[in-house]
Amino acid sequence: MYSAEPLPHFVDEYLSYLHEVHPTSATFDGVHLHDDLLEDLSRRAVDGQVRDLGALARRLAAIDPARLTEAERLERPALEATIRSRLFELEQVRTWERSPQHYADIISTSLAGQALFEYAPLAQRARRIVSKLRQVPRLVQAARDNIKDPPGIFVKVGLESMRGTQRFIDEDLPRVFSRLDDLHILGDLADASIEASASLGTYIEYLEKDLAPRTKGSFRLGRERFEEKLRLDEGLTLDVDRLLAIAMRELHTTQEEFRRVASRMNGGDPRAAWERAKADHPPAGQLVSVAQQQLGELVDFISKNRIVTIPEGAPVDVAPTPKFYRWTFASMWTPGPFEARPLRATYYITDVDPSWTAERQAEHLRDFNYGNLWSISIHEVFPGHFLHYQHLRQVRSKLRKSILFSSTALVEGWAHYCEQMMLDEGFRKNEPGVRLGQIAEALIRLCRFIVGIRLHCEDMSVEQGVRFFKEEAFLEEATARREAERGTFDPSYVLYSAGKLMILKMREDYKAKMGAAYSLRKFHDELLGNGTVPLWLHRALMLGEQNGALLE
Repeated sequence: MYSAEPLPHFVDEYLSYLHEVHPTSATFDGVHLHDDLLEDLSRRAVDGQVRDLGALARRLAAIDPARLTEAERLERPALEATIRSRLFELEQVRTWERSPQHYADIISTSLAGQALFEYAPLAQRARRIVSKLRQVPRLVQAARDNIKDPPGIFVKVGLESMRGTQRFIDEDLPRVFSRLDDLHILGDLADASIEASASLGTYIEYLEKDLAPRTKGSFRLGRERFEEKLRLDEGLTLDVDRLLAIAMRELHTTQEEFRRVASRMNGGDPRAAWERAKADHPPAGQLVSVAQQQLGELVDFISKNRIVTIPEGAPVDVAPTPKFYRWTFASMWTPGPFEARPLRATYYITDVDPSWTAERQAEHLRDFNYGNLWSISIHEVFPGHFLHYQHLRQVRSKLRKSILFSSTALVEGWAHYCEQMMLDEGFRKNEPGVRLGQIAEALIRLCRFIVGIRLHCEDMSVEQGVRFFKEEAFLEEATARREAERGTFDPSYVLYSAGKLMILKMREDYKAKMGAAYSLRKFHDELLGNGTVPLWLHRALMLGEQNGALLE
């Protein structure tokens, strides 16, 4: 028997439930009701989530389809898929039972969100951090209780993450609140930090000396679970053999393009041409000012060439990465779509540290060569992530359910698509070094596509993955190793390239449908205007398609 519950009412309650269960995500969405909480990942809480999600699935299924609008009939399957995806993660992937890094990332991200977003006075945010710090021992105990037989590589990256989180608490949080003059809060912060750090230290010792020597678990999801994850998360129904064939085809095509562009730069070996391109970078101390200038040029090009609408009142700062966050290379911190008032977003760039060795400074700057820096600024800011979320702020009131989906293929695929699209539209068209940087980034993402599939669905080892990145994407050893290791715990990193390819295909199909009425700006505005829903739903909304091919 059907219920009379309106779908928007269900969406509001589902979203409120998710914000309560995932308080860190709530903060990043701009919802601050749970800012004093850390996630509860005790076995009891995980079992409770499974029951709650099952009840939500049954409740959604009971809504009378006759009461749905045409748009709601399209959106309902996406809501069903996101609930099933969350259940699949808890019951089948079981990251909470396999990955120490998962717990470290929750702690560090939750604390960083309070430190970096100035949505409330410093003292208020400090009190919330004190509350979170006092819950760290509980979360660490949950990790110790839940994780019994993890893959060895998960313990390795988990140790790195746990140590980084401990340093963040010990060394960086005091810097964040150095301007605070409330001795009472500072005392509470010091006491809570000591307790949190001690619990992390004890767990680090346990991981290193007790758990690591006896790990036997496999990091592989296996073909069946990998395919099911892609189907639930993104609506991708192609089997991994077909996906791998598409990825290999694109890799070879992109490598040929890399060689063609490299031949325009003194004609030589592609690897040598890339090394020369990497030597062309801003001087130390000027990365932030150069990136700031880049954003101005990108905005001018986007406006002049009618690439995509830039909403009014979309401020973004470029700043040196705060000392407590300097372990990152570059990052885009954008206030959530539900923030009550406009907040400035910040594009952080990590310049060299004068205390580094000359060799390390040179290596860091080479990674910020002009080709790469343009791609990073396009990807992170204009017209990538930052602009995407400015559009999302505009649709949040009429499409609240969009925030539920958070499709990786759409979010990361859009930003990666923009890197190529901007150059295809003529940006910096006479500078082969800029194009080479864009293609180099595309090669890395295509290698992720291939290595991710082979790690989880075939018998590729991490070492073979490292070699693949070195040989096929021209990466150095350390970077290639980071990329291969990431594939073991982040199978969704295959979606950067997959999402880009899906957007390119949809653009061509949209162009064919619209005929003379087509414009690139119209396509982009309509795409971003639908929020972050999965690309299969974008196709239904924009093309009137049901079960159309996402990739071919």
